[in-house]
Amino acid sequence: MERQKMGLFSLVMLALSSIIGSGWLFGSGEAARVAGPAAIISWIIGAVVIITIAFNYVELGTMFPESGGMSRYAQYSHGPLLGFIAAWANWVSLVTIIPIEAVAAVQYMSSWPWSWASWTHHFLAKGNVTTAGLGVVFIFMLIFTLLNFWSVKLLTRFTSLLAIFKMLIPTLTILLLLFSGFHASNFGHNWQTFAPYGSSAIFEATTASGIIFSYNAFQTVINMGSEIERPHKNILRGIAISLAISAVIYTLLQVTFIGSVRPSLLARVGWHGLNFQSPFADLAMMLGLYWLSLLLYLDAFVSPFGTGVSFAATTARTLAAMTQNRHMPGWLGRLNRRYLIPRFAMLVDLFVSMLLVSVFRNWSTLASVISTSTLIAYLTGPVTAISLRKMRPNFKRPFKSKWLHVMAPLAFVLASLATYWAMWPTTVEVICVILLGLPFYVYYEHRYGWKLWREQVKGSLWLIVYLAFLSVVSFIGSKGFGGINWLHYPWDFLTITVVALIFYRWGIASRLDSSELVAAAKVNQAVIMPEDED
Repeated sequence: MERQKMGLFSLVMLALSSIIGSGWLFGSGEAARVAGPAAIISWIIGAVVIITIAFNYVELGTMFPESGGMSRYAQYSHGPLLGFIAAWANWVSLVTIIPIEAVAAVQYMSSWPWSWASWTHHFLAKGNVTTAGLGVVFIFMLIFTLLNFWSVKLLTRFTSLLAIFKMLIPTLTILLLLFSGFHASNFGHNWQTFAPYGSSAIFEATTASGIIFSYNAFQTVINMGSEIERPHKNILRGIAISLAISAVIYTLLQVTFIGSVRPSLLARVGWHGLNFQSPFADLAMMLGLYWLSLLLYLDAFVSPFGTGVSFAATTARTLAAMTQNRHMPGWLGRLNRRYLIPRFAMLVDLFVSMLLVSVFRNWSTLASVISTSTLIAYLTGPVTAISLRKMRPNFKRPFKSKWLHVMAPLAFVLASLATYWAMWPTTVEVICVILLGLPFYVYYEHRYGWKLWREQVKGSLWLIVYLAFLSVVSFIGSKGFGGINWLHYPWDFLTITVVALIFYRWGIASRLDSSELVAAAKVNQAVIMPEDED
């Protein structure tokens, strides 16, 4: 059966349906609480970080248009061990998105103001999902999975409608809140009042408040790979359009949130003291916009629902693609004969998601796990893009920019800094979660007789050592980022920047011209260059 292909419109809608999820419902409130009005800058920084990283993956995605491609790139350039670490880190971030979206919907449910909905008030206690709420979370995740059990055609029809709705509601929220009760004085009258907690809080909010998490879904486009029409053009267009639209929406939402908070409330508790359970819905209720709050409670289902459905598909393809590394059970990569969907991988993702949300029952905690594990996976992208240019300059590259030699090291530095911004002990906790995947690798290496083990260590040692370095710096770093303040701000930033460039060079020098490039060449041969089109 021929696969259903996604056109540009469907691709952009899928990306927006993934990007505009629970981040818009909670991100503005969390960021304002951390950085005050300067949280606006945090959203801009977050967009710059993700766009810079995405720049590298556009070249890789157009070179290798395969489903779950982001699980393969590092393997092509540096061998199976680095490929496994990068793929595992990426998969950890993706599989955590499924429960965080369900948790977001349940958290908004728990604050429903109607008397008939009092039964939902027991779903949340002290910011954490209760046992009763956990049952509802499980039901939502099951629905996310079942909606992906059938063809891509069903997925695209569903997410296109959701994406349109998900853009309309934030836009309507921005307009109504701006015209109903906007307080310009909330933005302060100088830098001290605009950034009441200092410049370091701006960077802290970028990762710790879920901003990186909110933008991260651009990789949905990359992972759809071979299921995209004209991937050599539409991958770039899909990422650029979806990120541009989402950056504008998120930044305007932050401006709206800051301007809508009552000055009397700020005078009483300050930005740090804000504690909205359902941020925009609570603001709408305070301003008397009850019908808007109703729409927001509805969107608290729709936005997380669309993202959850999209990522149930993306995560399954990522896990299925990891079997090509030959260090995961082969049955995870099996496709349903009729719909060509990796159903076994979907079921495993559902089970793992249930385990994760049973342990981490808080939206902000899950957002930190997603952001940090994603950024660790992204460290390999710039290194891989440059390494492949050196090893295989003749590979077809529909998107080849002369700026890559600037953007690649910049992306590596920004990903390193954003990992640090997640704060101690989140950094080391996520690194430990990523290392939990190594027993799978060791088991299969033992079965294969430890072939080419030294080469694999050579290709991945730079990242292993670098993760250890980031853990140490996070521990001894400045107080604002959870460290013990041996390394003061901004010297911690400068230290990470300099050391990051050293490890970036080490990573490129560790590239492996191995048999993995044979598989890469086969994928690349199918690429259609712009000049080859009729």
